[in-house]
Amino acid sequence: MKRLLFLAMCCLAVVCCHAQQALGQRPNVKSPIVNKDGSVTFNFFDPTAEKVSVTGDFEEIRWQTLPMTRQENGVWTVTTQPLNPELYSYSFSVDGQRIIDPANSYVNRDISTLSNIFIVTKGKGDKGDLYQVNNVPHGTLSRVWYDSPTLGQQRRMTVYLPSAYDGKKKFPVMYLLHGHGGDETAWGDLGRASQIMDNLIASGKAVPMIVVMPNGNPTCNAAPGWWHEGMYTPDGNAFNDRGAKASMEESFMDIVNFVDSHYRTIRKRSARAVTGLSMGGGHTFGISRLYPETFDYYGLQSAAARMNRDADKLDAQLSRLFASKPKLYWIAIGKEDFLMPMNQQLRQYLDAHGYPYEYYENDGGHLWRNWRIYLTLFAQRLFKE
Repeated sequence: MKRLLFLAMCCLAVVCCHAQQALGQRPNVKSPIVNKDGSVTFNFFDPTAEKVSVTGDFEEIRWQTLPMTRQENGVWTVTTQPLNPELYSYSFSVDGQRIIDPANSYVNRDISTLSNIFIVTKGKGDKGDLYQVNNVPHGTLSRVWYDSPTLGQQRRMTVYLPSAYDGKKKFPVMYLLHGHGGDETAWGDLGRASQIMDNLIASGKAVPMIVVMPNGNPTCNAAPGWWHEGMYTPDGNAFNDRGAKASMEESFMDIVNFVDSHYRTIRKRSARAVTGLSMGGGHTFGISRLYPETFDYYGLQSAAARMNRDADKLDAQLSRLFASKPKLYWIAIGKEDFLMPMNQQLRQYLDAHGYPYEYYENDGGHLWRNWRIYLTLFAQRLFKE
């Protein structure tokens, strides 16, 4: 008995030792430091490194690389120019090796790339304030599995329930679709969807709504590491060679039917919206043609809206859609977005046929900085009539 007690105490000592060791491994520098003027100071400790730099989306259009200077204490440092209110991503390069900041525990994954993040805010209501967690009522973000009979799979999606959701009152639904290489976590992590919705709803700028963020890859059941294929390296094209029983658009009503049967939703067209970025914008374009009377609000964000298909079928589908008079058909894209020609072609088609739509264009390219803006604008237009 005494020996067993002795062994147990030894095991406890080992566990405590490892816990203390983890504490001792915390970085001995602070990084990043957001200064009062909006500039940001990055610090990295490595007295043996020869060359260190930081690369981040500090400019409106392109990523910027800033060389860092080594101090006598072995800390490399650099301070940016004052930055506008925004959520920023960055990483370090140490002697040619890309690494994340060991002093910053806030990390996002975009396909297979990990980057640190930080937020700059200068006042209530600016973009940085909108993207951060504020002292407002919070909605609930859940990862939910559902059955897709069309695809023959159990699949996962993310569901945002507003703070007012109590299981009694019914709410409208916005379906929010990710781009190529993304999954059901993309809008929640990279797009700050729950923070944006919490803050918009709290300020009265958006009505309380359910937001559904499905996985748009019909050959993948869920985000990497969260289904039976295990911890493979995501590359944006995982398992595409297997083919799928149906397309995302063809299987989309499986999602709508599950949401309507498991949540308190307003089950009519005027209480449904669908929007997506890039590939998800293309999915939105296809959904608008396949189910023209199921949704009343459509938002195409930097959309991969391909027009090179059966012209007669496309004409018939879009004629039926706009004859049904949707409340909003909204197109948004950045001036430098590589999908601008495709969106111009779509707009030329809509103009030639006299179909009503709204168009929003801003600076920048094909990046999350713009898609967070588009979500913010689109959400404020919904369900107010």
